[in-house]
Amino acid sequence: MPNKIAVIGLGNTLRRDDAIGILVLGSLLDRCKREKVDYLDYGIASFDLLHRIKDYEKVLLIDGIEASLPYGELKIFRLFEAEYKIKGSITSSHELGLKDLFELCKNFKIKTEIYVAGIQVKDVLFGEGLSDEIKEALPEISRKVDEFIDVLRDTRQSCRSKR
Repeated sequence: MPNKIAVIGLGNTLRRDDAIGILVLGSLLDRCKREKVDYLDYGIASFDLLHRIKDYEKVLLIDGIEASLPYGELKIFRLFEAEYKIKGSITSSHELGLKDLFELCKNFKIKTEIYVAGIQVKDVLFGEGLSDEIKEALPEISRKVDEFIDVLRDTRQSCRSKR
């Protein structure tokens, strides 16, 4: 599927702010869907994600991250540009984390351009509902991710919010 793009929401809806990737994806779907863009909910990401990624020219993963940024801040970067530092014992709420995905893409020589829309989370403890900071930032995060999709598509077509 040449020139095809996937926008993939990642997250665990039972780990509070970790649901942000899924919620941003839902917000994008409420705004509008673009031609030649697939919107996929991969939840806590399984190894099947790796097989899907290779079917696209470009992929945008939307996920909560821990990067010592202000809560709710969005950082968009290429997957291979991320620094991965392991401090002590870190557990992931995802079956396949970004570091794992990076290593597997490298090992399998996957040519897909992979971008990450990472949102700094505050609370990933078990529970439902976003923290106030992330909930407040959600509309602006969705707007910025929506604009970045146009950059990936190399267009300036803008979606207007449904009313």
